[in-house]
Amino acid sequence: MASLSYRTAGESHGKALIALVEGMPAGVPVDLDFINNELKRRQGGYGRGGRQKIETDTADFLTGVRMGKTIASPIAMLIQNRDYRLDDPAATPPLHRPRPGHADLAGSIKWLTTDCRETLERASARETAARVAAGALARCLLKQFGIEVFGFVRAVGTVTARVDAFDAPQAGGFSPGSIAQLVQSRDASDVYCPDEQASQSFRDFITQMKQNKDTAGGVVEARVFNCPIGLGSCMTWDGRLDSRIAAAVMAIQAFKGVEIGMGFECAKLPGSQVHDQIAYDAAQKDSPSLGFVRKTNNAGGLEGGMTNGQPIIVRGAMKPISTLGKPLASIDLNTKQPSEAGWERSDISAIAAASVIMENVIAFEIARALIEKFSGDSLGEMKQNYDLFLATARKLPLS
Repeated sequence: MASLSYRTAGESHGKALIALVEGMPAGVPVDLDFINNELKRRQGGYGRGGRQKIETDTADFLTGVRMGKTIASPIAMLIQNRDYRLDDPAATPPLHRPRPGHADLAGSIKWLTTDCRETLERASARETAARVAAGALARCLLKQFGIEVFGFVRAVGTVTARVDAFDAPQAGGFSPGSIAQLVQSRDASDVYCPDEQASQSFRDFITQMKQNKDTAGGVVEARVFNCPIGLGSCMTWDGRLDSRIAAAVMAIQAFKGVEIGMGFECAKLPGSQVHDQIAYDAAQKDSPSLGFVRKTNNAGGLEGGMTNGQPIIVRGAMKPISTLGKPLASIDLNTKQPSEAGWERSDISAIAAASVIMENVIAFEIARALIEKFSGDSLGEMKQNYDLFLATARKLPLS
């Protein structure tokens, strides 16, 4: 069975970040402008710190691409760090006072050192630039099958955005126009939220946190449109697409929770108010949903670890940034005496960037499941397998 995978390498203040992607079929057009725009979006958003004024992230393809298309070999992407100073002891001095909420203490003890620097350089969310590059590359494949991924900020502080007007699918699946409207509304907001009123409340809260020398987290949401029924599997625990998506989201730095569809609200309601009743609309039989429709999407597009033809809806909770302007209590690892936590240059809020990261790590998992279902050495072979599957499914029951 074909498998798509990626690894990242690099430190926050090292020479570069690297993403190595393996398992991409040949012939996928690589949209470098799109990939670089995703990297740019990851650097933006209200509440970001000074590091983003230094870096201008772009992907440099070292291997695996020829004449703008993948050639099935491993793909190596390099993202240069302009703020390279890892080997300068004056610029990156030892850090002996671990910061609560960071990997500092656990990592220092794990690797038997009192210098938190060696942990924090790799644990830093700077590494997510490589993950965004890998996810954006995967989306170049998804676009060939009409699959679109959209992420945004759902909540900051006590305010939750309203985006429900976009929840109801149109005949034939979500139209490019409706998705474009979502993107346009989100991109008009510097907190990456399509709800203009909520955006202002988000900005106000983040501004207040800055004045308080505090930090802000929030909830981000991603939606995947036009997935065919049957990606993922219920046959093995690690084949379930919902578990793989949840793992990818929880692996993002500072994420402490994830839910799909109705999520934790399911536990509070009777089954009659949770499960999405099934109907058939012949007008939509040519869509990826094959005409199977629901009035609700509480399952978030996933049942039994598989896509069910409805939009996939995932939310992730990001905690506030752990480096505060007014340091929290800690200890000195050398003396074991009480001390204020160390300070590193930081954001007030990176919730907008988190929505970009989550959007792209989910996209990678969808692409991985797509390749597993319709595996082929080339994009052309995958498309043939995809079309044959949908054509056969529309003929059910088979004689």
